[in-house]
Parts: sequence; structure tokens; C-alpha cells
Amino acid sequence: MVNHRGHHSKNLSTFRNRKSSFLSFTLYVIILFALSIFIFMLYSKDILDDEHNTPLLRVENSKHKQLLENQLWEAPSSHGLHPCVKPTSKYKAAPVLDRYMTVRCNGGLNQMRTGIADMVAVARIMNTTLVIPQLDKSSFWQDTSTFSDIFDEVHFIKSLQQDVRIVKELPKELASLPRARKHFTSWAGLSYYEEMMELWKDHQVIHVAKSDARLANNYLPLDIQRLRCRALYHALRFSPSIESLGKKLMERLRSRAKRYIALHLRYEKDMLSFTGCTYGLSDAESEELRVMREKTSHWKIKNINSTEQRISGLCPLTPMEVGIFLQALGFPRSTLIYIAAGEIYGGERRLLELTSRFPNIVFKEMLATQEELRTFSNHASQTAALDYIISVESDVFIPSHSGNMARAVEGHRRFLGHQKTITPDRKGLVELLDKLEAGLLEVSSFSSLVNQLHKNRFGAPRKRGAAPLGIKGRARSRLEESFYQNPYPECICKSETGMR
Repeated sequence: MVNHRGHHSKNLSTFRNRKSSFLSFTLYVIILFALSIFIFMLYSKDILDDEHNTPLLRVENSKHKQLLENQLWEAPSSHGLHPCVKPTSKYKAAPVLDRYMTVRCNGGLNQMRTGIADMVAVARIMNTTLVIPQLDKSSFWQDTSTFSDIFDEVHFIKSLQQDVRIVKELPKELASLPRARKHFTSWAGLSYYEEMMELWKDHQVIHVAKSDARLANNYLPLDIQRLRCRALYHALRFSPSIESLGKKLMERLRSRAKRYIALHLRYEKDMLSFTGCTYGLSDAESEELRVMREKTSHWKIKNINSTEQRISGLCPLTPMEVGIFLQALGFPRSTLIYIAAGEIYGGERRLLELTSRFPNIVFKEMLATQEELRTFSNHASQTAALDYIISVESDVFIPSHSGNMARAVEGHRRFLGHQKTITPDRKGLVELLDKLEAGLLEVSSFSSLVNQLHKNRFGAPRKRGAAPLGIKGRARSRLEESFYQNPYPECICKSETGMR
């Protein structure tokens, strides 16, 4: 009896324990289920919030990206300035006199172009008839092109007929007469050429052996300065064949991208040899450049310290340095870059240092057909004219060295409305590049410093730079900014009276 009751109590206790366990398990399941629903609801809300907010974030990011891109490409404000080359009311038509000036140009395309513009002004000052200049055929490029091969000769004569009388050739009866052969002094002023007019007493023809830098940058009459601009920007139009192909190449560039950079990569054999810059080159390449410099008689300086040249900012930037510079400025890898240059020293191997960072690079040989370029082959000045056209019309122009073309293109772009031109501060940039290479600068800090260094080097309007204080005479002229690099204020102004 006792045993039966004990057994029953034990069974009841077991039942109660099982019931309690079942209820605990059920409660646990319910709590877990409720928690799962709560988490799901919360997560769903986040998803819905994300779906609602993401398009807005994308729009904001897109706007920010577009703003940065516009800042990268947009030209500086011209502040209402415009070309002004019209003569003053005191300017008179050119007199017709029976005396002539023949000219032999020297240098590459842009050295000859600016020299011809100078000779137009000199002919005006000396009251002489200008014979169409002979172009340099003995420079580094050995180009046999004549004036009419490169320029529109008829347009040149006609557009300047109120300024200077220009003829295609010397009259036959004067061809055998003795000539006064002159090397006019460099950067000469008005009084010098007025003195040179004494030559007309004994000669009917003056032959000028060199045309480059024959006029001062400053302190010339306003009408003479504006005549130089009319000659360079209006009268010296390229030949129809060059203009036509240049336009086609630009259209093909625009079909590839909305915007493009024209990079004057002056990393060519003659420039490296002339400047004595051998940074990054092999011993064999350095020796080849030294021998070339030694053999070029009209290059006066033979022994050059390459390291000192580079530290002083006198070397053209290497393809690698240009690539790092463009990255630091913020240009994306996809940027279309037109290389306005001749053959790059070191070829594809050296160019790879740039294309590895910016692969979207083109040369004129990639834009034009072989048939289109056939007539230009072995005529470096004519192909340089194509580079000039494309560079002037580019969205951004960047020269790797301040040579004749770099200065001429910059000046032309200023004349046309201060189109964006980025002129690298090579001295400051080399210092930063060396610190970056040595691990003394982080990439982000390097980019910030590069942009700070170039914030005022985008081609904004400014008056032409003068020589340092205390410098006088011809030394002053050498140290002044070139008139053709920045023709402001004589040929760029706000006044409506000077427009033409």
C-alpha cells in the first residue's frame, strides 16, 4: 500500500517536471520567434531606408564628382579681356619705297614664326619692303620646306598690305647688287633700328642673317607691338593643306573624348642634348647626348652638370615625372592626352613610364592615315604645325619645358581668351618628386603640395613679367618674359577701341 502510494507520487512529480520543461521550451521558442520577427522588421526597415536614400547619395556624389571635374578642366576667368590689335588713330599706311629687306630665318617652326613677326615690325620701323623670308633648312630637323609650304603666302601679303609692303622675291635688277649683310642685335629697341636706317644711304638691299629675338619685349610703341600680334596671330596663317588636316585631326580627337590635354612632351634628343639633362638615362644614352652637343658648333656650352640643371628646374620633365604630376593634379587615368612632340628619346620603353599611368595617349600618327601624312613626311616644321594647331585648340595645354613652342602656344591661348595652360614649376616640382621618391612624403601630402605650388599657374590674366630689379641693358631683355608668351597688355585689353 505504502509502495503503491510512493510510486504514484513519483509519477506525478515526473509529470509535473515534464510539463514545466515543455512550458519553458515553448516560452523560449516564442521569445526566439518574436526576437526573430523584431530583427527582421528592423533589418527590413534599414533596407527600405537604404533603398530610399541611396539614389540621393548617388546624386550627391555625382554632383561632387562633376564639380571637381569642371574645376579640373575649366579655363580661368578672362575678366572681360579680349584681343585688341587695331592700330591707333596715328597709324598711317605703309609707304611704298624702292628699298628691300631679305631675311634668312633660323630655328624650328615657332622660332621662325616669332622671328618673321619681328621682321614685319622691323620692316615697318625701317620703312622698307620685306621680301618673303627664307626658312631655315640647316637646323636639327633638316627641313627643306619653303615659306609657302608652311604658310598661306597670299594671305600673309594681303593681310599686312596696310602695314608693310611685302613681295614674293627681290626684283631681278636688284638681285646682283651688293647687300648690307647684318646680324641685327638681339632684343633691340626702336632707337637701334632708327640708327640702322643709315644703311639706306649706301645700300638698296639689306640682308638679315637671323630673325629670332630681334626686337625688345617691352618699351616699343603700341602700334609696333600690335603689329607684331597682327603678323603672328592673323597674317601667319598655315597653308590650306596644314589647316585642313589639323581640323580633321581635332575632329577625330573630339570623337574619342569630350575633352583632351595637349602635352608638349619636349623629351626629344636635341633638347636633352642641348640642356645636358641626363636624369634617368643610361651611361650609353648620356654619352650619346654629350657627343651630339660637342659636335653641334652653334651650341656654345659643352660641359654641363646634369644634376645642377635638374635641381635648378632647367630640364624638361621626364615622361615618368609628367605622369606623376598629372596624377597629383587630379586627372583621371582615362584622360585623353595628345602628345605634341617629335620622337621621344628612348622610344616606347621611356614612354611606358607615362602610358602605364595614362594609357589613353595618342600621337598624330595614330589619328591620321598614312596617305594623309605622306606629303608631310621628312618635313618636321609642317608636322610641328599640326601639333601647334591641336595644342592651341586643346582644353588644357601642358608643356614639359619652356621652349619656343611652349611659349608661343601659351601666348596664343592667352590672346584667344586665356584658355587653360598649366605651366609646371619644374624647380619646385623636382624637389617634391625627390622627396616622394625618398619616402619623405606621403602620396596624399605630395598631391596637396603640388596643387598648392601650381594654384597660380593655370594661365589666368596677368601682365607680362619684367626683369629683376637692378638688371639693365641686354641682360634685362634676356630675363624679361617673352612678348609672344604673354602679349598683355598691348594686344589684350578691355577697351573696345583696340578690337579688330
